[in-house]
Amino acid sequence: MLEENFQQDVTNIQNITIVPTLLNVICQTTGMGFAAVARVTEDRWITCSVQDNVAFGLKPGDELQIKTTICDEIRQDKRAVIIDNVSEDAEFRYHHTPAMYGLQSYISVPIMRKDGSFFGTLCAIDPKPNNLKTFKVREMFNLFADLISFHITSIEEANESKTILKEKDNLLEKTEVEKQKAVKLKSDIEKKLIEKNISLEKMNNELEAFNYISSHDLQEPLRKIQLFTDTIEREEVNNLSEKGKTAFNKIKTSAFRMQNLINDLLIYSKTKFDDRKFVLKDLNEITRDVIEDLTDEFENKNVVFDIHGLGKLSVIEFQFRQLLYNLINNSMKFASPDRNLIITISSKITNGILEKLSPLTKYYQITIADNGIGFDQTYNEKIFGLFQALHTKPTKSTGIGLTIVKRIVENHNGFIKAEGILNQGAKFDIFIPLE
Repeated sequence: MLEENFQQDVTNIQNITIVPTLLNVICQTTGMGFAAVARVTEDRWITCSVQDNVAFGLKPGDELQIKTTICDEIRQDKRAVIIDNVSEDAEFRYHHTPAMYGLQSYISVPIMRKDGSFFGTLCAIDPKPNNLKTFKVREMFNLFADLISFHITSIEEANESKTILKEKDNLLEKTEVEKQKAVKLKSDIEKKLIEKNISLEKMNNELEAFNYISSHDLQEPLRKIQLFTDTIEREEVNNLSEKGKTAFNKIKTSAFRMQNLINDLLIYSKTKFDDRKFVLKDLNEITRDVIEDLTDEFENKNVVFDIHGLGKLSVIEFQFRQLLYNLINNSMKFASPDRNLIITISSKITNGILEKLSPLTKYYQITIADNGIGFDQTYNEKIFGLFQALHTKPTKSTGIGLTIVKRIVENHNGFIKAEGILNQGAKFDIFIPLE
């Protein structure tokens, strides 16, 4: 019999009514014969829910030796493993798990709780080769894993709330008034959980409509404002008083900033939903194009570029151009007034030298560094937050640029690290896995 805590995990998954449907969709969509949600720890692998069309033989509550699975590696690296054909896969061709269980195709993604802890995996296997390394399959598994994670968190929070309420009920039985307070508290918590689910559903619908609204409804009044301000500037500006000219310039500046904000938000949205087509590109070419696009920005500034060591890398071309554009533009926005700006762009191949990287993976490390005003190192994580501004220096920044950069790096299965020294400069290290 399973220990109480593991049995509770299995029960929690069983209580998520959508899980069997998700597993069935996985099998129907990919052609895989077996799909499951598994609870995985350092020394345990336990089935929580199963769709078994190939008589693999597992049912909820059954357990495999953790060392006989690939899920232990996924737990350690917190990264998905996808195998189209074991016999042709360089990494897993001689792995003991496919040989032991007679499988040829395999996909498994981590299920992470809201607090960042590892719960288990959403996986599928089949004795035949399969085409799994596609954008649609990856996104479907990531989406389903996120959905399961959301429900796990909700159930665990609800169970925790029930436990707290039960303890409170035991303490409050002395008086009727105290009992009524406990009932009301329980009702409020349940009401908040319902409201939270409704709010999340509403937010998802709003996100789907955001691109259309930003591209059309929000841009149209801005175009009219710019049309009228151009007309006034061309024909009527000399008739304005000094006070009127000041107000007029503020209108132009505000409209320009609003348009930049809308465009940045659109880019931020596209980096999540755009088709992620990877192509092998020369980073020297992309960097030259980006610098040329930014010529007007640093035309009157003393900017020196030191570019060396760049090679070819498989990237999502549009997104990677945006990444370099944002980082170079960021360096220029926060240049020091006391010295010429030097921007260094370099790259090299390295191992997973950081704690958050896999030590077994080769990474293409790209470094963008400058000698600008820098930032306090205590903000090295906060700097990637949406609408974060770490400086009081006035700029045209909308506070989204570095957030877009981080999302693009994540879309490339990579990691970005920021380092800053106040009044000396900033450095961004990007690690993109070569495979």
